[in-house]
Amino acid sequence: MWQGLINKYRDFLPVTEATPIVTLNEGNTPLVYSENLSRIVSAEVYPHAKNFAVGVYLKYEGLNPTGSFKDRGMTMAISKAKEDKSTAVICASTGNTSASASAYAARAGLKSIVLVPEGAVALGKLSQALIHGAVVLQIRGNFDDALNLVKEISAKYPVTLVNSLNPFRIEGQKTGAFEICDQLEEAPHFQLMPVGNAGNITAYWKGYKEYKEKNKINKLPRMLGFQAQGAAPIVRGEIVKNPKTVATAIRIGNPASWKNAEAARDESGGLIDMVSDEEILNAYKMLAAGEGIFVEPASAASVAGLLKLVKNDYFKRDSQDVIGNAKIVCVLTGHGLKDPDRALAIIKKPKIIKPDIKAVLKEIGY
Repeated sequence: MWQGLINKYRDFLPVTEATPIVTLNEGNTPLVYSENLSRIVSAEVYPHAKNFAVGVYLKYEGLNPTGSFKDRGMTMAISKAKEDKSTAVICASTGNTSASASAYAARAGLKSIVLVPEGAVALGKLSQALIHGAVVLQIRGNFDDALNLVKEISAKYPVTLVNSLNPFRIEGQKTGAFEICDQLEEAPHFQLMPVGNAGNITAYWKGYKEYKEKNKINKLPRMLGFQAQGAAPIVRGEIVKNPKTVATAIRIGNPASWKNAEAARDESGGLIDMVSDEEILNAYKMLAAGEGIFVEPASAASVAGLLKLVKNDYFKRDSQDVIGNAKIVCVLTGHGLKDPDRALAIIKKPKIIKPDIKAVLKEIGY
């Protein structure tokens, strides 16, 4: 029986017999092969190949207990807070961190305090924090303002900060890279993911390097990160004071792990680029209609990025020994039910008809 990622990857994590493991059996999320995306990429790179020369896989992190990848880091952060006899935890959030922190704090019997930007958090995420009993405060400002406040509070008062500045968060999140390697039985050639506060790209790169050091894999992937066009400080090289994007989970103008994300990009020979809201929403709809996978908009940034790279001949320009039979992994960071209002805004409402079999058959084409 799967008992959570700490128990699975204990040898790679800073835990001891004295660490009380706070888990909701997070991790072990599916790696789903995408025939549609494999066809698109292969056709672009090898237009005359009879078989798909490139395999694209989707790491569906929305199937973690609270519906996002944040649970990987939170099981570690809350376990270590519990070990340190902390009685309260605090975080700033665009939604997913607050949902995860409040759930794991409830599991551990700790008080959770959450600061979120006013009116900028999807209702699905806000409801999670509230139902888990968190003290949720909306501030008149953006995520970066909230993060500055929780950093100051945790430095002066006996509450543990559980944003990705907490190193144990990164330790937990790196296990996503371990799982991908275990599932593929090798490292992917390319790893694509959304970039908001930049802790996740930092963590995955750390995980891949550690697995290679232990000879679990024999190569490292190129890390390809994607910010939203209206919230792309790393791409633009400057803080974005008023970030704007439909992808609320990555609506961050001054990432806490900025430098580490750049290091992951540079060390791996990868890139950090940006995608427009239109590209994000197109990928969002494609995943739902073509793959049966419902993600929140920010999660679709990785697939939007993949399609942009294909369009720009990124993979075609690569050396043939790398791209031939390459494996590409796109991380899908959160479940679509996190932000149902976004889906409802772009889909057709069900048609209302009479309770009559002829009316039904007419509408369905029989």
